[in-house]
Amino acid sequence: MSEASTDRADRPAEVTDPLLWGLATAVADAHQADEDGACVSPSCVGAAWPCAAWNNAQEGMRAAQAAARPATDAGSGRPAASHRTQPAPAARRDGAVAASAA
Repeated sequence: MSEASTDRADRPAEVTDPLLWGLATAVADAHQADEDGACVSPSCVGAAWPCAAWNNAQEGMRAAQAAARPATDAGSGRPAASHRTQPAPAARRDGAVAASAA
C-alpha cells in the first residue's frame, strides 16, 4: 500500500490538490513490491522496486501537498490580477502576420 490512502478521512490536511493526490496514491497502490522485491504491476514487467512509476507517484503526492492556492486580492476574495500574455498574432492567408489593434 502507498504511504497514504485515497480516502478523504485519511488524506492529510496539507493536501491542496485532492485530484492529484488521489491519482498519485492510486498509482502508488498499483506499483507495490512482491516477495522478491519486484514491482507487481504488469506495466513494469518485473522491474525492481521501487519502480519509476512508484517514485513518480511519491513525487505527485508531495506536489499535491505543496501546490500553491491561487492568490486573492486582499479582502475581496477574488483572484488576484496576474500577468497575462497576449496570444500570438494570427497569420493571414498569405503568411504575413496581421497587425494588432493594441
